[in-house]
Amino acid sequence: MRLGVFYSHLRLGLNILDRLRADKLGIILVGNGVYHGCIKENGKKSPLLEKENVNFYALIEDFETRGITADKLDSKVKPVSYSDLVDLIFNDYEKIVWI
Repeated sequence: MRLGVFYSHLRLGLNILDRLRADKLGIILVGNGVYHGCIKENGKKSPLLEKENVNFYALIEDFETRGITADKLDSKVKPVSYSDLVDLIFNDYEKIVWI
Protein backbone atom coordinates (compact mmCIF):
# COMPACT_ATOMS: atom_id res chain seq x y z
CA MET A 1 0.00 0.00 0.00
CA ARG A 2 1.14 3.54 -0.77
CA LEU A 3 0.19 5.76 2.17
CA GLY A 4 0.25 9.55 2.31
CA VAL A 5 0.11 11.16 5.75
CA PHE A 6 -0.83 14.77 6.37
CA TYR A 7 1.05 15.80 9.49
CA SER A 8 -0.02 19.08 11.09
CA HIS A 9 1.40 19.05 14.64
CA LEU A 10 4.70 20.14 16.05
CA ARG A 11 4.68 17.99 19.18
CA LEU A 12 1.94 15.37 18.76
CA GLY A 13 1.61 12.09 16.90
CA LEU A 14 5.20 10.93 16.38
CA ASN A 15 4.43 7.63 18.12
CA ILE A 16 1.49 7.06 15.77
CA LEU A 17 3.79 7.36 12.77
CA ASP A 18 5.98 4.58 14.19
CA ARG A 19 3.04 2.19 13.93
CA LEU A 20 2.16 2.89 10.30
CA ARG A 21 3.23 0.31 7.75
CA ALA A 22 3.29 0.94 4.02
CA ASP A 23 5.24 -0.07 0.95
CA LYS A 24 5.60 3.62 0.17
CA LEU A 25 5.14 6.25 2.86
CA GLY A 26 4.91 9.97 2.23
CA ILE A 27 4.65 12.51 5.03
CA ILE A 28 3.17 15.82 3.98
CA LEU A 29 3.94 18.57 6.46
CA VAL A 30 1.10 21.09 6.73
CA GLY A 31 0.07 23.70 9.29
CA ASN A 32 2.45 23.74 12.26
CA GLY A 33 3.88 20.43 11.01
CA VAL A 34 6.08 22.40 8.59
CA TYR A 35 8.32 23.34 11.52
CA HIS A 36 9.64 19.75 11.46
CA GLY A 37 11.22 20.58 8.13
CA CYS A 38 13.49 23.28 9.50
CA ILE A 39 13.74 23.49 13.29
CA LYS A 40 16.73 22.37 15.26
CA GLU A 41 16.50 21.70 18.98
CA ASN A 42 19.75 21.25 20.89
CA GLY A 43 21.54 21.17 17.54
CA LYS A 44 19.50 18.24 16.23
CA LYS A 45 16.89 18.13 13.51
CA SER A 46 13.39 16.87 14.19
CA PRO A 47 13.21 13.15 15.05
CA LEU A 48 10.51 12.92 12.39
CA LEU A 49 13.13 13.47 9.68
CA GLU A 50 15.18 10.54 10.98
CA LYS A 51 12.61 8.07 9.69
CA GLU A 52 13.97 5.98 6.84
CA ASN A 53 12.34 5.14 3.51
CA VAL A 54 9.94 8.07 3.78
CA ASN A 55 9.29 10.85 1.28
CA PHE A 56 8.86 14.19 3.04
CA TYR A 57 6.95 17.15 1.60
CA ALA A 58 6.10 20.59 3.02
CA LEU A 59 3.27 22.75 1.75
CA ILE A 60 4.81 25.98 0.45
CA GLU A 61 1.89 28.16 1.49
CA ASP A 62 2.08 26.89 5.08
CA PHE A 63 5.81 27.39 5.60
CA GLU A 64 5.78 30.79 3.89
CA THR A 65 2.87 31.89 6.12
CA ARG A 66 5.13 31.11 9.08
CA GLY A 67 8.01 33.16 7.69
CA ILE A 68 10.05 30.13 6.59
CA THR A 69 11.79 30.12 3.23
CA ALA A 70 12.48 27.03 1.13
CA ASP A 71 16.23 27.36 1.65
CA LYS A 72 15.69 26.79 5.40
CA LEU A 73 14.09 23.38 4.84
CA ASP A 74 16.09 20.23 5.45
CA SER A 75 17.32 18.61 2.23
CA LYS A 76 15.02 15.62 2.88
CA VAL A 77 11.93 17.84 2.60
CA LYS A 78 10.54 18.74 -0.82
CA PRO A 79 8.48 21.97 -1.02
CA VAL A 80 5.13 21.41 -2.76
CA SER A 81 2.35 23.72 -3.92
CA TYR A 82 -1.37 22.93 -3.72
CA SER A 83 -1.20 21.78 -7.34
CA ASP A 84 1.70 19.42 -6.52
CA LEU A 85 -0.27 18.16 -3.55
CA VAL A 86 -3.22 17.21 -5.74
CA ASP A 87 -0.85 15.30 -8.03
CA LEU A 88 0.63 13.44 -5.04
CA ILE A 89 -2.80 12.48 -3.74
CA PHE A 90 -4.10 11.23 -7.06
CA ASN A 91 -0.92 9.73 -8.54
CA ASP A 92 1.45 8.66 -5.77
CA TYR A 93 -0.61 7.51 -2.79
CA GLU A 94 -3.55 5.10 -2.60
CA LYS A 95 -4.67 6.08 0.89
CA ILE A 96 -4.42 9.36 2.77
CA VAL A 97 -4.62 9.90 6.54
CA TRP A 98 -4.41 13.03 8.65
CA ILE A 99 -2.51 13.11 11.95
